Amino acid sequence: MDEPARIGRRVQRMRTELGMTQRQLAEPSYTPAYISTLESGKVRPSETALRFLAGRLNTSYEELATGRPAHLATELRLALADAQQTLATGDADEAAARYRRLLAEAERLGLAPEQAEARLGLGDCALESGELPEAIGHFEAAERLLADEPLPRRARPIRGRAVAHLLAGELRYACYLLESTIDELSTSGLADPEALVLLYAAVIGPYIDMGAHARAAHAAELALALAPRVGDPALVAGMHRQVARTFLAEGRVADADASLAKAQEIYGQLRLRTDLAHCHWMRGYVQAQNGELEAAERELRTAREMLSARRAALYTAQVEVELADVLRRLGRYGEAAELLSALLAPGDLGDSHGAVHAGGAHRLLGLMAEERGEPEAAEEHYVQALALLERSGATGDLADLCRLLGDLLRRTGRTEAALDAYRTGLGHRSAPGTTTLGPAPAAPAFRIDVVDRIDRIDRVSGSRSAGGRVE
Repeated sequence: MDEPARIGRRVQRMRTELGMTQRQLAEPSYTPAYISTLESGKVRPSETALRFLAGRLNTSYEELATGRPAHLATELRLALADAQQTLATGDADEAAARYRRLLAEAERLGLAPEQAEARLGLGDCALESGELPEAIGHFEAAERLLADEPLPRRARPIRGRAVAHLLAGELRYACYLLESTIDELSTSGLADPEALVLLYAAVIGPYIDMGAHARAAHAAELALALAPRVGDPALVAGMHRQVARTFLAEGRVADADASLAKAQEIYGQLRLRTDLAHCHWMRGYVQAQNGELEAAERELRTAREMLSARRAALYTAQVEVELADVLRRLGRYGEAAELLSALLAPGDLGDSHGAVHAGGAHRLLGLMAEERGEPEAAEEHYVQALALLERSGATGDLADLCRLLGDLLRRTGRTEAALDAYRTGLGHRSAPGTTTLGPAPAAPAFRIDVVDRIDRIDRVSGSRSAGGRVE
């Protein structure tokens, strides 16, 4: 709201243009003396008074309070929706250019909610292109703009920040951000279903990468139970995509595939290309874990092409690690090694940029070096993978890598070093189903009926079988 003097001059100008007297403007709720005092800038009008006067002056409250025509904010919001659609169905660079223009306009007009929306869009664009520090900066700016809003309104920037830290390999911090927000939502009486589904779906990934399968399964169950209360189909689809990971961790491949198929159907209808690519990616991983390598290659190549077309560089690189593993298992070592070596070139994957998948790339190169009878090269790759994964906290991957390194050291006669590697791996598996972040977040305050939850799971899936873990 503008200062009283500006509001007073605005009221006087509009009244005069309409040929109204102060008495005509004031009645029946106020006195002519009050209007005179207001127009002279000697009193700050309440929102109630301004809304009454706006109705009498045939204008909007917003225009009377700020001097901005209401249609400007509406047009800006429509343009932001168009930019969001561009991001969902087109090029992240084009969407980012739109968001930057709209951010500048929102700043010029002093519209904080629209500035926050533009910042959120720019953060999502930066995630697509793998510019993680830039993404974090945009999400933090959005949080500051929404600082006075209820916590459910701040769930999106918090979730975005957590995803950026996760992609950077900071699994524990990503968990901390998501868990603490879930806890605050659940215990404060602000247990908004849409915000909770958004956060529960986001926390499944880091939980599984850290080996906290019990927490991941619990988060998935809560998300599934809350899904019927959510009106955003894209959010429900994202939840199905993440829930599939817990089914895989429990060995329920058919359930995971059914969840991914449901997400894929929704994303296909909404034309959300990046999320649809993630579904192809995860289905490829499911098929690879089930030994269906040719089908897995097709799905992963589809995901790679879709993400590459969107210029989603970091996600593309992560899919290529999965594709390289499938190629290795198909016996196409040359193709796999070429793909992995290109990924580990400066600027693609590294310790602060996709550390978990960079560790996976080194692990695969180590396996192939062993298969070629090159133990020294294999050890070098395993050690580099170990350094990357230790910083990220990817517990399950660390334990497996320590086993591989220990086996290699034992075969080359270094028994004590092998025992050290095995002990390190056991340490990372010492507390399955937990994290080092303290108690799990509280469940939502409102009641979730177990029968409804089971019915929801049954609608998502039909059978149970064995499987593995999705990155």
